[in-house]
Amino acid sequence: MRRKASLILLALAVFFAALSPLLRWYAFPRLAKIPAGQYQDMVLEAKGATLLDYGTMKAKKVSKVTVVQTLKGDVEASERIERTAGRDVVVWDSLSYVQGPDGKMVSKLPERYIFDAHSQEPVHATGESVDGDPVTRRGIEFKWPFRTEKRDYEYFDAQTRTSAPIHYKGTRNFRGVEVYYFEQTVPWTKVKFPKIMPVPGITPESLAKTGTTRWYTTVRRFWVEPVTGAPVYGEETHKEELRGGTLLGGRDKVTAFSGDVKMREDYIRHTVDLVKSNRTLVLMMTSYLPWGFLLLGAALLSLSLYVEARGRRPGGPAPAPAADPEPVTA
Repeated sequence: MRRKASLILLALAVFFAALSPLLRWYAFPRLAKIPAGQYQDMVLEAKGATLLDYGTMKAKKVSKVTVVQTLKGDVEASERIERTAGRDVVVWDSLSYVQGPDGKMVSKLPERYIFDAHSQEPVHATGESVDGDPVTRRGIEFKWPFRTEKRDYEYFDAQTRTSAPIHYKGTRNFRGVEVYYFEQTVPWTKVKFPKIMPVPGITPESLAKTGTTRWYTTVRRFWVEPVTGAPVYGEETHKEELRGGTLLGGRDKVTAFSGDVKMREDYIRHTVDLVKSNRTLVLMMTSYLPWGFLLLGAALLSLSLYVEARGRRPGGPAPAPAADPEPVTA
């Protein structure tokens, strides 16, 4: 009986020991992915910003500029692209909507971002675009890969339609969460006017005839939780200028927007709580369960050897042979 129990314990030990690396190196890369139908929104604010008054074509200080960013997954488009791409794909329709203190639109920039659900690498397919213009992305955008590394990444900038390194600057603590801090500086670059302008009747084509151009620079900062690859906080020092042409009335340039854009406090709290929850789920598959199964396998192996050893231990002295029965006589 003890030998049978020992074999059962040994089989369980082998099973859990084999399950440990299988869960970490086989199951996790296939199960950890961004859901195709995800929806999220975020509100950022630039307090005390400078904004262009298109009525007077002069820059003025305003109390606040609000940026509303939304991401919406297109499940149908994801499934259609997956059939030809041969891998799990996510399609995000993003919109960055900027409004002034009066609630009126300043600008809006729609994007369609197509990427691998597991690695976050871009997937080039029909529909990949910024403001309706086809683009071919390099690098990441919005989210870092699961198990983010301490290194620089290529990050796509929607305004310039180009990618450049975003630099790892060290490990920090953000509201109780260990994060990697990344920073990217986009130098002054000539960029396109948005296709939808805040003033009716003004279009990119009509602005091009005046000779006026739009220029942009930003310092982009992210605090990224490395297990999930999700930013828990982000901000930008963002500047835009209009330069040259007849629209400025002889001036060389005028500030179109300037401000420090930061996440609103309620969205910071929500994001931190959400990332903490998702971090636990990822750690279950990459650390807690693999190490737990490995330790359980070692414990079962020890118990199996112990039971086997007890089964083979010699017993006490052998019992004396029974005496011959006394003969029976009539």
